[in-house]
Amino acid sequence: MKKSYTLLLLLFLVSTGLKSVAQLPKETAEQKQKRMEWWTNARFGMFIHWGLYSLPARHEWVKKNERMTNEQYQKYFDLFDPDLYNPKEWAKQAKAAGMKYAVLTTKHHEGFCLFDSKLTDYKATNTPAKRDLVREFVDAFRAEGLRVGFYYSLIDWHHPDFPIDANHPQSAKTDSEYDILNKDRDMAKYRKYLYGQVKELMSNYGKIDYLFFDFSYPGKHGKGKDDWDSENLLKMVRQLQPDIVVNDRLDLTDTEGGWDFVTPEQYKVSKCPEYKGQKVPWETCQTFSGSWGYYRDETSWKDNKQLLELLIESVSKGGNLLLNVGPTSRGTFDYRAIEHLNGMGKWMKVNSRSIYGCTEAPDEFRAPSNTLYTYNPVTKRLYIHLLSYPLQNITLPGLNGKVKYAQFLHDGSELRMSPTQASGIKPSTGPEDILISLPVLKPNVEIPVIELFLK
Repeated sequence: MKKSYTLLLLLFLVSTGLKSVAQLPKETAEQKQKRMEWWTNARFGMFIHWGLYSLPARHEWVKKNERMTNEQYQKYFDLFDPDLYNPKEWAKQAKAAGMKYAVLTTKHHEGFCLFDSKLTDYKATNTPAKRDLVREFVDAFRAEGLRVGFYYSLIDWHHPDFPIDANHPQSAKTDSEYDILNKDRDMAKYRKYLYGQVKELMSNYGKIDYLFFDFSYPGKHGKGKDDWDSENLLKMVRQLQPDIVVNDRLDLTDTEGGWDFVTPEQYKVSKCPEYKGQKVPWETCQTFSGSWGYYRDETSWKDNKQLLELLIESVSKGGNLLLNVGPTSRGTFDYRAIEHLNGMGKWMKVNSRSIYGCTEAPDEFRAPSNTLYTYNPVTKRLYIHLLSYPLQNITLPGLNGKVKYAQFLHDGSELRMSPTQASGIKPSTGPEDILISLPVLKPNVEIPVIELFLK
């Protein structure tokens, strides 16, 4: 079947609310690797959670947490006026921090759209903002050479046909209460709306590099792939944006071609995630603090070293870090976020070579305690990140005879190395190990990095 005919047929099925058996595009492992190459090499991106919840400034789930009705939440729509919004500044800050791509919440669970959707009045163009905020984001980030990604919530707490479930602000306690609440709600109508909006996002903003769907929760009083008709939804996305990378939250884990990477949220993985015994691409999404949206009074902010360790550890296990910023209702980044972005940018300016294009080190290289290894398979360079600065020297197991040259990455200054048995240090750890001599004074970088040129 020709692609054009297939797409027309799919759109017809969507418009009529009918479902068909989807045939997701087939690709070889090599083709998928090539499609995802930019993302794999980038390793570091910016997540941006922004919406009406930036006005109450007490968590992006404030509508659910405080069980607000649409009527109670309406004041935030009426007052949304980000007069200081300048996505060119956002893009410059992301780039300076060393980020290579950015992902914006075009619509979060609250149902409010930052883009000029033709399918709803609940959008930025009808607030005092009076403009398509997504359009400005896309243009600004592209101008800085950053890849552009969209987040889109499958959930919608504002839409009249979205069936109330356990995650909804008006969630119930009994089946009979749910039956009453959902009597006049129609998932088929909502699904048509969902498809239509995703089609708008995939059609109206040029090439989109990345799509983050959020999220499925199958089961009683939940929603999964059958509710979203996920396979056809993803098929439409692939037809409209063939090169896009898509996350794993459509509840299609066991469907071939149903996802590109897994998304552990707000926790560190113990090792590279696997599926059916095979390592898979992954990206952890993390916050500076504990919430995604702007939370004025939150105090649980990570420090710069913790954030850098998140990035380095993710890469050391073959993954990416998508680090979130929650702008204020006026459209600016919180001063604490700016400070942390600047701190990460200062480190990345001289140490990014240990991040971009890097992955986990081969199994033969065993990292000493208080260090993290990353490895660039193209340049054959091994990077030792010193989380705790050693006194005068560090022993690296199993590297004797495998290293041509050693230096600090931040300034390119040579570091002397020798086999541990020839170093005079007792007891020796073995003939396979080398010793790197370090200056007593720790370099003026948050986490020093040793770059080894392997033979």
